[in-house]
Amino acid sequence: QVQLVESGGGSVQDGGSLRLSCAASGYTFSRRCMGWFRQAPGKERERVATVNNVGAFTDYATSVKGRFTISQDNAKNTLYLQMNSLKPEDSAMYYCAAYRVPDVWGRCPEGGNYDWGQGTQVTVSS
Repeated sequence: QVQLVESGGGSVQDGGSLRLSCAASGYTFSRRCMGWFRQAPGKERERVATVNNVGAFTDYATSVKGRFTISQDNAKNTLYLQMNSLKPEDSAMYYCAAYRVPDVWGRCPEGGNYDWGQGTQVTVSS
């Protein structure tokens, strides 16, 4: 059974930091696209950061480059998102995602065939 469980969300002030975690079960990290997406009220879900362990391709949304870092601990099957210099526009529900098809080469797809966690809320106040 596949499962993704996020944690680490919360409320911070402008300029603060948070680290999100995603505990994954039922996946082999080394063969999988994994990532973080977010959705703010009234907006479409967007990719924040993805990593394809097949070839080590990493992508970030332009709006978070230089501030967010995606990483993982394969031994713990855990995905992380370190978020620094947070801004109010980063406020959203953040979702961990695992691409359903293993061994995809190249950059992770921006959407589509992913499994999703339940989400963790991030709120940044000015």
